[in-house]
Order: sequence, then structure tokens, then C-alpha cells
Amino acid sequence: MQTDRAVLRDAGEVLHSAGLRASIVVRDLGSGRQLSIAADDAYPLASVVKLPLALAVLQRIDDGRLDPAGPVMLEPSDRTPGQTGYSRFRHPTTVSIEDLLYMAVCLSDDTAADALFDLCPPAAVTSSLREAGIAGITVRHSIRELHRTLASVLPPEQMPQALALAIRASTRGGGHLIPQLDVSSANAGTANACVELLDRIWRSPLLDGQKNRLRGLLAMNVMRQRLAPDLESDDAAWHSKTGTFLHLRHEVGVLEHADGHALAIAVLSESSVPAQRQPAAEQALGLAAKLLHDRVRSAAA
Repeated sequence: MQTDRAVLRDAGEVLHSAGLRASIVVRDLGSGRQLSIAADDAYPLASVVKLPLALAVLQRIDDGRLDPAGPVMLEPSDRTPGQTGYSRFRHPTTVSIEDLLYMAVCLSDDTAADALFDLCPPAAVTSSLREAGIAGITVRHSIRELHRTLASVLPPEQMPQALALAIRASTRGGGHLIPQLDVSSANAGTANACVELLDRIWRSPLLDGQKNRLRGLLAMNVMRQRLAPDLESDDAAWHSKTGTFLHLRHEVGVLEHADGHALAIAVLSESSVPAQRQPAAEQALGLAAKLLHDRVRSAAA
């Protein structure tokens, strides 16, 4: 059986070969045993921010500040650029707050997420994280603000230039010439903090009112191209939220095994390859996460 050091070395080689810098944390939620790569490096979170947003909205529903059946009108002018859901709708739409949660978490609908941010602003989401004891994630802006980059003004044929700029414009310590990619001004967090949040969603009695509903939403995530192919099976259910923007590729979630073991996994990464479609990067992230998962799980066997 390989040692922890050998597994981490192999995972690092897999990531490097795909042109990736990544943080990975895998934690057994029962024993607390954890294995990680660069666990405390901060990254812009992209759509992973919809996980703490959903938790904060559910808390407001539970304390009566929001009505889950309350209607929200989405006008064409409210559409945030995106590939899914209401971001693609062309006509006025009325939807309930609870259904916005489904669209934002399960379909990663950016318009739905921004409608929720209008009801629960970024500062309120950060406050709910601090109340839950999560210090390593900070929410500063809506998804709409994330799109105010070169990606929103360049035509698709010039996307490689935007990707190249995103890759080259980073500075030491997580800084970036694009504010939405600078960890000091973006929605930002660490893989370790994401696992801490997942740990609380699965185990904290303080979140009893929200955790079952949020776990149910994560189980229905339709974005399953990244870690799911390497992790889920008929005996292992993957509950997760992805995040993708320019050169960023993330996924965080919990793998529940049929024998009762549950492992929280967070993968945050950035690519050095200026291409939108990178199947090799997706495969590398899944394989690296599985290597760490298998090592942590073997200790519980």
C-alpha cells in the first residue's frame, strides 16, 4: 500500500501533466482523517459561491425573513450571462424563491443566483459563514459582477486572448489584474474552508434546519463532468457544486458510501492552458481527487 507521501506525489504529477495548479482536500467526516494538497491556498470561487449563498437563503427561510413560495419576477434586463436556466430565457418569468435555489445550485443558473443575491446580499452571506465558524471563505459580490471582465466584452473567437490574460495576469499571493480574479477583492476561499463548510452541512446540529434540504440540492447537481466520473457509483452517491470561469475549474462535495462512510472533497484549480475545453484537465482533477480519496478511505477500512 502506498504511503501518504507517495499518493500526494502521484496526484501532483497528474495535475502538473495537465497544466494545473490545484488545492485538494479530502476528509473522512467520521474519523476526521484528512489528506491534502495546498489546502490553504485561496482561489476565486466562481460558482462554488452558490453553496454558501444557498445556505444563507435557507437560513432566512427558516427564520421567517423569506417565504420559500414568495414570487420573484425576472425581467429580460435581469438576465446574467450564463449557459443554463433563466440566463437563457428571453421573456419575463415569475419564479418562487425555493425554485430559484434549485436552479442556482443544481443547474448553476447565474440569473437565479443573482436574484437570490438581491434577497440575501454578499455581506449577509459572509456573515452567515462567520456565524457557522467558517473564516476561510469571503463573499464580496454577485455573479453579475464576476462577468464584468474581458470575457463579457470579447466575442467568442477572442476567448483564447481572455484566457491567456487570466493566466498571465496573476501575481504572487493570489493577486490579479482582473479584480474578479484577485482573492483580495473576489469571492474567495480555500479548499480547507470548503471542506469545513461541507463538514458543518453534513454534521453540525446548528444547521439542522437547512442541511437536509441543501444536501438534497447538492445530490441533484446536473454538472457531473469533473469529479463524478471518478467518484460516483451505484454504491457511492456524489453531492456537489462545481465552479468554472475562464481558467478556473472547481468542485466541492461529499461522497456518501453505501457502508455509511462519507468523505468531503474540495478541489480548487486554475489551468495554465489557454483553452475553454480541456477534457484532460477535467480527467486529471478527477483522478487526483480519487487518489487522495482512496488513500483516506483505505485508512477507514
